[in-house]
Amino acid sequence: MTKVILTIFLTFLTTLLYAQSKKSAEGTIADCSGALNIFKSGSYTLQFTGSTGNNRELENYPSLKELGDENLIWISYIAEDDGVLSFDATIGQDYLQMVVFQEMTSNICVELPRGIAEIKRIHQQKGQSAVGLNRTTSAGFLYPIELMAGQKVVICFSTLPKSKAFIKLNFKFQENENAAKALNETKIIDNRDDEFAPSLSIMVRDAESDEPIIANITIEGPKDLAALYKGSDVFCNVSRPCKVAIKCDAEGYFFIDSEENLIATSNQEILLKMERISVGKSMQIEEIEFKPGTSEFMPGSDGKLRRLKDFMALNADIQIEIQGHVHTDKTDDNHFASQKLSEARAKRVMIYLTEHGISRERMTAVGYGNSKPIYPDAKLAYEEQANRRVEILVK
Repeated sequence: MTKVILTIFLTFLTTLLYAQSKKSAEGTIADCSGALNIFKSGSYTLQFTGSTGNNRELENYPSLKELGDENLIWISYIAEDDGVLSFDATIGQDYLQMVVFQEMTSNICVELPRGIAEIKRIHQQKGQSAVGLNRTTSAGFLYPIELMAGQKVVICFSTLPKSKAFIKLNFKFQENENAAKALNETKIIDNRDDEFAPSLSIMVRDAESDEPIIANITIEGPKDLAALYKGSDVFCNVSRPCKVAIKCDAEGYFFIDSEENLIATSNQEILLKMERISVGKSMQIEEIEFKPGTSEFMPGSDGKLRRLKDFMALNADIQIEIQGHVHTDKTDDNHFASQKLSEARAKRVMIYLTEHGISRERMTAVGYGNSKPIYPDAKLAYEEQANRRVEILVK
């Protein structure tokens, strides 16, 4: 068993609720841009949000008029090698519809609103609680899809409006026998169409070895930049100043989230160094906030909580201990109230994960009050914020 400390900093500063609510709405799994990235074959538990996404990606597909778009889950997969994709998805008492799209150019989330992403499979009937792709076809199950290395698909599931039902997903990609594994190779994706215009470069590297990592890189922002890539180095033009959110995921590594202000007057380089999941390593997750003196999440925390939930879902063999910490002015005095509050916040994180499909048996919650501050004599706001945290011990 390995032990890894995953540090989640929980801030308690009051911010503008409107800005937080707007930010938390970005990247929802009810939109293509917030699709859950699947990296490998395995079993996953997903949950519908019960709400409509921010974008209407299906409007320009007349053939999908029977597919409800008020409650969706989007999943994304990029084939590492040549092979065959199959899966089965099961819901409890509700029905499931599904459609599988394949990317045609280089940005499927831009292609969908334009109606140019290719539909590969459709199941729109509302009588089935299990759907998927299988070599043996039946009600709700269609033929698997052959993919070449680097090809991208997104799968969209639909169910009853407002339902928050869970989906049990068994996902399988069978590589061809002669498919070769690429380890520590550089995979360059160059989307620049003007070699003289300012460009953005994103490079993903192992934090210890500095070797390139082929990762799933999601860019959220203006439509001409928003995309999901699988590579180690991504290049694209920047036509105007803007703000983007970058999400980076790779199997066996802690994820990285970054917000960047881009300029359109010179080249910019973003280096993402990813830490392997191993003994003694830690990762900070910002923007999980509680209302002062309570264990109630502040609006705007949903995005990071979903990221933690996805991390747990995609690393199903990990068990964690959730450790709560608070900050007080007297760090040498661990008041009973501080200990109880830290425990309540740790338990609240555990409840969120449980309610969103992570097995309760994989988690415990412990409160440490203010007995283990990172900054015992905190004087600055960021030091106090660092003391207010939840640490996830991966066992």
